[in-house]
Amino acid sequence: MNRITISELAHWQASGQGFSLIDVRRASVRLADTAQIPGAQWRDPDALFSWKDQIPRDRPAILYCAHGHEISQGCAATLAAMGLDARYLIDGFAGWRAAGQVVETLEG
Repeated sequence: MNRITISELAHWQASGQGFSLIDVRRASVRLADTAQIPGAQWRDPDALFSWKDQIPRDRPAILYCAHGHEISQGCAATLAAMGLDARYLIDGFAGWRAAGQVVETLEG
């Protein structure tokens, strides 16, 4: 399964690489945290089949959940089986934050 490290994602962001960044944390976890990786769009992981066709196919899709385990890996595997270049972020949002990477406050 395709994956991406925190340092690779930070490099992609800094270099302007084209990709879609998708936050698939459960809504309650995301709202309790009040932050996200800059540029991320939240999608409900339980509704993947309702939003899967909105993911651009011309660039990689990077998915992250709270810890980089079941949710992001499962969503990435499903999208990859549908022909997308989908990757999950190793260690998820917790790892991103622990590594001192930039986060932004959720809007609304």
